[in-house]
Amino acid sequence: MKLHELNSLPESKRRKIVGRGPGSGMGKTSTRGQKGQKSRSGVSIKPWFQGGQSPLYRKLPKRGFNNVAFTVRYAIINLNDLNRFNDGDVVTLELLKELGIIKKELSGLKVLGNGELTKKLTVKANRFSSKAVSKIEASGGVAEVI
Repeated sequence: MKLHELNSLPESKRRKIVGRGPGSGMGKTSTRGQKGQKSRSGVSIKPWFQGGQSPLYRKLPKRGFNNVAFTVRYAIINLNDLNRFNDGDVVTLELLKELGIIKKELSGLKVLGNGELTKKLTVKANRFSSKAVSKIEASGGVAEVI
Protein backbone atom coordinates (compact mmCIF):
# COMPACT_ATOMS: atom_id res chain seq x y z
CA MET A 1 0.00 0.00 0.00
CA LYS A 2 1.29 3.44 -0.92
CA LEU A 3 0.41 6.86 0.42
CA HIS A 4 -1.30 7.98 -2.77
CA GLU A 5 -3.57 4.89 -2.67
CA LEU A 6 -5.08 5.70 0.75
CA ASN A 7 -8.71 6.76 0.80
CA SER A 8 -9.84 9.43 3.22
CA LEU A 9 -12.05 8.11 6.00
CA PRO A 10 -15.53 9.62 6.42
CA GLU A 11 -14.68 10.84 9.92
CA SER A 12 -11.60 12.66 8.63
CA LYS A 13 -13.67 15.00 6.43
CA ARG A 14 -13.76 18.65 7.40
CA ARG A 15 -17.02 19.75 8.94
CA LYS A 16 -19.05 22.59 7.44
CA ILE A 17 -17.98 26.00 8.79
CA VAL A 18 -20.29 28.88 7.94
CA GLY A 19 -19.75 32.62 8.12
CA ARG A 20 -15.95 32.48 7.97
CA GLY A 21 -14.77 34.58 5.06
CA PRO A 22 -14.19 33.89 1.38
CA GLY A 23 -12.29 30.60 1.77
CA SER A 24 -15.21 28.61 3.14
CA GLY A 25 -17.60 29.64 0.37
CA MET A 26 -20.25 30.13 3.02
CA GLY A 27 -19.53 33.64 4.22
CA LYS A 28 -21.74 36.73 4.24
CA THR A 29 -25.24 35.29 4.82
CA SER A 30 -23.97 31.91 6.09
CA THR A 31 -26.25 29.89 3.74
CA ARG A 32 -29.38 31.49 5.21
CA GLY A 33 -30.41 33.51 2.16
CA GLN A 34 -30.99 37.27 2.15
CA LYS A 35 -33.80 38.52 4.40
CA GLY A 36 -36.80 37.13 6.17
CA GLN A 37 -37.70 35.31 9.36
CA LYS A 38 -35.51 32.27 8.75
CA SER A 39 -32.41 34.42 8.20
CA ARG A 40 -32.64 35.95 11.68
CA SER A 41 -31.00 34.52 14.76
CA GLY A 42 -33.10 32.74 17.36
CA VAL A 43 -35.83 31.73 14.94
CA SER A 44 -38.04 28.81 15.85
CA ILE A 45 -41.11 28.30 13.67
CA LYS A 46 -43.55 25.75 15.04
CA PRO A 47 -44.25 22.83 12.67
CA TRP A 48 -47.98 23.59 12.61
CA PHE A 49 -47.51 27.27 11.70
CA GLN A 50 -48.82 27.93 8.20
CA GLY A 51 -47.34 31.36 7.54
CA GLY A 52 -50.16 33.42 9.01
CA GLN A 53 -52.78 31.55 7.01
CA SER A 54 -55.77 30.46 9.07
CA PRO A 55 -54.61 27.08 10.40
CA LEU A 56 -56.30 23.82 9.53
CA TYR A 57 -57.42 23.07 13.10
CA ARG A 58 -59.40 26.34 13.10
CA LYS A 59 -60.92 25.77 9.68
CA LEU A 60 -62.41 22.37 10.47
CA PRO A 61 -65.86 22.35 12.10
CA LYS A 62 -66.11 21.40 15.73
CA ARG A 63 -68.49 18.46 15.99
CA GLY A 64 -69.99 16.37 18.74
CA PHE A 65 -70.55 16.75 22.44
CA ASN A 66 -67.64 17.02 24.83
CA ASN A 67 -68.36 15.93 28.39
CA VAL A 68 -65.16 17.29 29.94
CA ALA A 69 -66.85 20.26 31.61
CA PHE A 70 -69.50 18.04 33.20
CA THR A 71 -67.44 15.06 34.40
CA VAL A 72 -67.66 14.20 38.07
CA ARG A 73 -64.37 13.00 39.52
CA TYR A 74 -64.06 11.59 43.00
CA ALA A 75 -61.12 11.31 45.36
CA ILE A 76 -60.62 7.54 45.65
CA ILE A 77 -59.58 5.52 48.68
CA ASN A 78 -59.35 1.77 49.25
CA LEU A 79 -60.39 -0.15 52.36
CA ASN A 80 -56.84 -1.20 53.25
CA ASP A 81 -55.99 2.53 53.66
CA LEU A 82 -58.63 2.84 56.40
CA ASN A 83 -56.92 0.36 58.74
CA ARG A 84 -54.77 3.16 60.23
CA PHE A 85 -57.81 4.52 62.13
CA ASN A 86 -58.93 3.28 65.56
CA ASP A 87 -62.13 1.33 66.27
CA GLY A 88 -65.20 3.56 66.40
CA ASP A 89 -63.67 6.46 64.43
CA VAL A 90 -65.77 8.43 61.98
CA VAL A 91 -63.89 8.71 58.67
CA THR A 92 -64.81 11.73 56.54
CA LEU A 93 -63.32 13.46 53.53
CA GLU A 94 -62.11 16.38 55.67
CA LEU A 95 -60.29 14.02 58.06
CA LEU A 96 -58.59 12.17 55.18
CA LYS A 97 -57.46 15.46 53.63
CA GLU A 98 -56.18 16.73 56.99
CA LEU A 99 -54.07 13.56 57.46
CA GLY A 100 -52.70 13.83 53.91
CA ILE A 101 -54.16 10.53 52.70
CA ILE A 102 -56.06 12.42 49.99
CA LYS A 103 -54.49 15.37 48.18
CA LYS A 104 -57.53 16.95 46.46
CA GLU A 105 -61.19 16.79 47.42
CA LEU A 106 -62.44 16.96 43.81
CA SER A 107 -66.22 16.30 43.72
CA GLY A 108 -66.31 14.10 46.80
CA LEU A 109 -65.05 10.77 48.13
CA LYS A 110 -65.49 7.29 46.71
CA VAL A 111 -64.54 4.19 48.71
CA LEU A 112 -63.43 1.11 46.79
CA GLY A 113 -63.24 -2.45 48.12
CA ASN A 114 -59.56 -3.30 47.61
CA GLY A 115 -57.96 -4.93 50.64
CA GLU A 116 -59.43 -6.03 53.96
CA LEU A 117 -60.87 -3.82 56.70
CA THR A 118 -60.05 -5.03 60.20
CA LYS A 119 -61.47 -2.07 62.19
CA LYS A 120 -65.03 -1.13 63.08
CA LEU A 121 -65.44 2.28 61.43
CA THR A 122 -68.16 4.68 60.38
CA VAL A 123 -67.24 5.81 56.88
CA LYS A 124 -68.98 8.86 55.38
CA ALA A 125 -68.51 9.22 51.63
CA ASN A 126 -70.33 10.29 48.48
CA ARG A 127 -69.99 6.91 46.76
CA PHE A 128 -69.22 3.33 47.75
CA SER A 129 -68.58 0.28 45.62
CA SER A 130 -70.85 -2.66 46.46
CA LYS A 131 -67.84 -4.71 47.58
CA ALA A 132 -66.73 -1.90 49.91
CA VAL A 133 -70.15 -1.68 51.57
CA SER A 134 -70.29 -5.42 52.19
CA LYS A 135 -66.76 -5.48 53.66
CA ILE A 136 -67.40 -2.47 55.92
CA GLU A 137 -70.61 -4.01 57.27
CA ALA A 138 -68.93 -7.39 57.67
CA SER A 139 -66.32 -5.82 59.96
CA GLY A 140 -69.10 -4.25 62.08
CA GLY A 141 -68.84 -0.74 60.64
CA VAL A 142 -71.30 1.58 58.94
CA ALA A 143 -71.14 2.98 55.41
CA GLU A 144 -73.02 6.30 55.22
CA VAL A 145 -73.72 8.00 51.90
CA ILE A 146 -73.47 11.79 52.22
